[in-house]
Parts: sequence; structure tokens; C-alpha cells
Amino acid sequence: MKRVHKIRRMIAAGIVVVGVGVALWTNPDFHQPIAVESSDANPEGQAAEVLQALPVKGRAPKTDYSREQFGKGWAEVNGCDMRNIILHRDLQDTAINERCQVTSGMLRDPYTNKDITFIRGADTSDDIQIDHVVALSDAWQKGAQQLSFERREQLANDPLELIAVDGPMNQQKGDGDAATWLPPNKPFRCQYVARQIAVKKKYDLWVTQAEKDAMERVLAICPGQTLPSA
Repeated sequence: MKRVHKIRRMIAAGIVVVGVGVALWTNPDFHQPIAVESSDANPEGQAAEVLQALPVKGRAPKTDYSREQFGKGWAEVNGCDMRNIILHRDLQDTAINERCQVTSGMLRDPYTNKDITFIRGADTSDDIQIDHVVALSDAWQKGAQQLSFERREQLANDPLELIAVDGPMNQQKGDGDAATWLPPNKPFRCQYVARQIAVKKKYDLWVTQAEKDAMERVLAICPGQTLPSA
């Protein structure tokens, strides 16, 4: 029991990911927009303003893309992998075992706005998946292939880029960008698009014109939307 409490404190506290240099923060108000603080690590300002500063280009070829271009699976922090760190951040009433695995919890899914009970198991773990908000293949075609392998690995494990969501809905999204897929839960779309913009700014990625147009339509209903910090 003491070991489990130690793990809970460890993944709930601010942690620095060794090897990829990503700072982690817990966020009890995950579904509320967060104003970003001045930092070289994260973009500043309102989402609509930052969007205007992103380069607009066409998609690069998908040549040579693979998941392994962004590292082999989840990075680990003191024995806790990023999947379980994000589950602990985003789920409520989590239970954690001595191997730093979230075994149960409850998610208010941001994509569907429904409550999902999480039970770890071969037939149930995929009910909740960790989404790369900017799909990695989309990132690859919009600048990530020009990044170093270490920077791509950081992108794939950055809490800014990761949220726990309904598994089937994540599969439906696939590698879509804002021009081709938005969460069915319309009240979450402003935060979703703002998170994509923050990731693209942080990692020097671009948007297509269609993607930018779609983001502008979303942000038109929430002009004061701020960028998330993590």
C-alpha cells in the first residue's frame, strides 16, 4: 500500500521525462481552458492569434512514415509509462497497482461527453485510448520529418499532445486533421483546436489552408480561447 501511495504522489507531481525533457503537470480542471504562462517551451497568446502565425503549406508526402519514427511506444518516467501517467491525469477516482498501472477509473470523455468506466484488462483497456491530438502521421506530413528523432520522440510523449478519450472515437478520428475530423462534442471543439495549435506551434509544424479555415470557423465562436499549457 505504501508503494502505491508513493507511485500516486510521483505521477501526480510535476515530473521531468528523462531523455526527452518533457515537463509534466497534473491538471484537475482538464476540461477548462488554461491560459499559458510565458515560457520558451510553450506558445503564448490566444489560439486565434497563434493560428495566424502558423505557416500554411500543402502536405508533404507520407514517404517513410511509421510509428517508430516517433519512438518505440511510450516513454517511461521512473517506471511509469506515459499512457498510465495520462490516464491518471485525465481519469477520476483512479486505482493504481504497484507496477504504476492505472487499473480502474472514470473518464468524462471530451470527444463524446459521455462517462466511461475504465477497467484494466485484455478486453477492456482499449475502451479508453490515449489520443495524439495532432495525429503523428499528420505531424509527419506537416514538418515533423524535418525534426530530429529525439524531438519527434518528445512530441509523441508530450502531455500537451496527449489526452485520454473514448477508444472507438479515437479510431474513427484516425489521422484526420481539423479539416476532416472534429469531436462530436461541440462544446469541446474550441479546446481541441487550441490544443492542436499549441502543439503545432511548439514543434514548428504547419497547417494546410483547409485545416486553417476549419480552425478559424471553430474559433470564431470562442475568440478568447486560450492555449493549454499541458
